[in-house]
Amino acid sequence: MKPVKKKKTEEPELEPLCCCEYIDRNGEKNHVAACLCDCQDLDEGCDRWLTCKSMRPETCERITDTISDRLRIPWLRGARKVNISIVPPLVLLPVFLHVASWHFLLGVVVLTSLPVLALWYYYLTHRRKEQTLFFLSLGLFSLGYMYYVFLREVVPKGRVGPTQLALLTFGLFLILLALYRAKKDPGYLSNPACSDKCPSNSQIECPIKKGQEKTKGFPGTDPSGSLNNRTLKDDIKGSSRVALDSPAKVKEDWCAKCQLVRPARAWHCRICGICVRRMDHHCVWINSCVGESNHQAFILALLIFLLTSVYGISLTLNTICRDRSLFTALFYCPGVYANYSSALSFTCVWYSVIITAGMAYIFLIQLINISYNVTEREVQQALRQKTGRRLLCGLIVDTGQYNRGFLRNWYQFSTLGAHTAHAPAEDIV
Repeated sequence: MKPVKKKKTEEPELEPLCCCEYIDRNGEKNHVAACLCDCQDLDEGCDRWLTCKSMRPETCERITDTISDRLRIPWLRGARKVNISIVPPLVLLPVFLHVASWHFLLGVVVLTSLPVLALWYYYLTHRRKEQTLFFLSLGLFSLGYMYYVFLREVVPKGRVGPTQLALLTFGLFLILLALYRAKKDPGYLSNPACSDKCPSNSQIECPIKKGQEKTKGFPGTDPSGSLNNRTLKDDIKGSSRVALDSPAKVKEDWCAKCQLVRPARAWHCRICGICVRRMDHHCVWINSCVGESNHQAFILALLIFLLTSVYGISLTLNTICRDRSLFTALFYCPGVYANYSSALSFTCVWYSVIITAGMAYIFLIQLINISYNVTEREVQQALRQKTGRRLLCGLIVDTGQYNRGFLRNWYQFSTLGAHTAHAPAEDIV
């Protein structure tokens, strides 16, 4: 007799989510309308605040995680999660600028406090080594809002021609295009254990096949032990030791977190959690690292932004402060607070000036570093170890390690990412 085959138990199919439902961080189905329900951590925090007791740090973290998990918008096949860090710029920036346009003194207070708040938030997130979309959303929303105010308040006054408006719009489009290119892969170092199909920004996390143990490092590990993996790492470290003859440099070239050998000038970003070739720094304005593959696009984005911003500021000041030079109108524009339209435009001009001045400083530092063929990370390391030569009141830091002269330094920068397979001899470990 043939054995009777047992029918497989069919697992119940999950009901599709409606536009307002979602699966929360606990794996349970929840609804957007219940965002204020059943929050014990928030109730505990309010009770401790009303009784003048200090709140525990872990309670604050749980409240933040709960808010970020429940902050969602209705979407097809389930509500989509909204990053909480993009909300403050969208809400606070228009409010602050409109309040600053009410009076001159309010404008001074608000425009002075905005950079202070931004620096405080940068210090808070940088100390925790957390990724944030706050600065990226602030930059993009500032561009869009300044352009909106320009179209609404400046263009109707009749002092801006179609050619000037088209030129300013084209500059804004180029900024977005350069930012999109700068947001791409900065030159992530992929783990050799990953297949070619692994994405470059997957934080060195590769899918593990069933029946295999999760191993870090290079291919060749066997499920029975890590002897093969250890041997491969020893071989690679040994080859680096032969090339460098320096145990200290060998230790720097091996990344224990990514489990790979880094080429010269590569570094592990603690915020992104991955190694980047010729890493310059982690830029919060693009929420990504600046490395070998996107450094040129980053410089181009800064240059186009500065030119477009100065051009927009000059058009606005020529409209609201007629018959005055650009510098004079910026500091002395009588009657600008007589009507709300010109006051808002003047406030936006000063906000743009503050942002432009900060970006101009970053651009100047980048030009100096490129001219001396140093990265920002190498500059900071040289300052900590006191191995760099400081010039021009500390504005220039020359490590002398990769400096080959002004023209050769700029030529090497112009060819970044073009010959990754054939790197110069000075950059090979």
